[in-house]
Amino acid sequence: MEYRDRGGSKSIKNIIFIVTKDCQLACKYCYLVGKNSNEKMTWEIGKQTIDYILNEFSQSKGIILDFIGGEPFLEIELIDRICDYFKVEAYKKELVCFNNYRFNVSTNGINYNSPKVQEFICKNKKHVSIGITIDGTKRKHDLNRIWKGTNKERGSYDDVVKNIPLWLEQIPNAETKVTISSADIPYIKESVLHLYSLGIHEVNINCVFEDVWKEGDDRVFEEQLMELADAIIDGGYYNDYVCSFFTEHIGKPMDCQMDNQNWCGAGKMLAVDAEGNFYPCMRFAKYSLRSKDALIIGNVRDGIDKNKLRPFLTLDRCTQSTQECIDCEVASGCAWCQGENYDAADTPTIYQRSTAICKMHKARVRANNYYWNKLYRKLEKEGEREAFENNKPKSNAPKC
Repeated sequence: MEYRDRGGSKSIKNIIFIVTKDCQLACKYCYLVGKNSNEKMTWEIGKQTIDYILNEFSQSKGIILDFIGGEPFLEIELIDRICDYFKVEAYKKELVCFNNYRFNVSTNGINYNSPKVQEFICKNKKHVSIGITIDGTKRKHDLNRIWKGTNKERGSYDDVVKNIPLWLEQIPNAETKVTISSADIPYIKESVLHLYSLGIHEVNINCVFEDVWKEGDDRVFEEQLMELADAIIDGGYYNDYVCSFFTEHIGKPMDCQMDNQNWCGAGKMLAVDAEGNFYPCMRFAKYSLRSKDALIIGNVRDGIDKNKLRPFLTLDRCTQSTQECIDCEVASGCAWCQGENYDAADTPTIYQRSTAICKMHKARVRANNYYWNKLYRKLEKEGEREAFENNKPKSNAPKC
């Protein structure tokens, strides 16, 4: 699990803590099919994980502790205790990561303004990054992100949006993560613009990887993106705002030797669950899988089984893609989720790429080409292209 960057130094390690599998919401598109209120991480497992990390990755130039659920802020006391223990032990061991660490939390935002969460943020404000999921307008958000256990579907938009001003005040460069499913495609344009109006300058947005798409979804998707492109360009949003659907370097052919990296970091990150089991990514934990068994690569007591990890370290684009994907003229930027590949495969393999989003990617590429062609024509006409090139906003979000 020790990787070196091109400069030869030890790389930053990303450790994902699945602190709970419980959540207040029952989002319709959620890939966590096994959420429950029983599996919660104990302090002992959290402590053992930190001990393992600081021993195994003692030479790392940085550590990222990523807390997820379910809804991680349901376990804020545990998160706070784990982070305190990490800081104290890293200091006592005089590790480089004591001055180079970050605590990431992905939350639904409902408990963001609670006293304990706010105390945690205040204590760690120079080292904490929090992503709140808000899906856009009230009708888009409430279509999928509903409270669990109610007789009548009740959306969570009002419970989340009230915390957005405080979130942006505390984390000025915060970005949100928006998910698109078949039912909410018609609301993409209005939702991105709404998020901009709330003060969120970076909207990272993607289609679900699962096979949920219906005939004609790609056409509606393309229409929505082109309308959004017009609104962003005509409204001048491109100077200060980012929408990840419009990325300049997607939609090109890819070379099997020069462009053959794996899409995500599965196998290079490490996830740990309530029982102390290790996974190459949290998407390989049982609560993330519809049809396959969990893929465990070790635990906090025995460490990582490197033979179980080895297949992930050999993953690349061409070893798991069909020939059609390899030869595709718009292959660049076509994403995949390694866990979904495994879950959707005909056999228990990680080498069979799921292609459920193929038509959606191609529709995105067509709209993306429209966006950049229109934008650059406008900038050149107004003599502003060079200034835009030198100052255009860039995404801060890391790729999975």
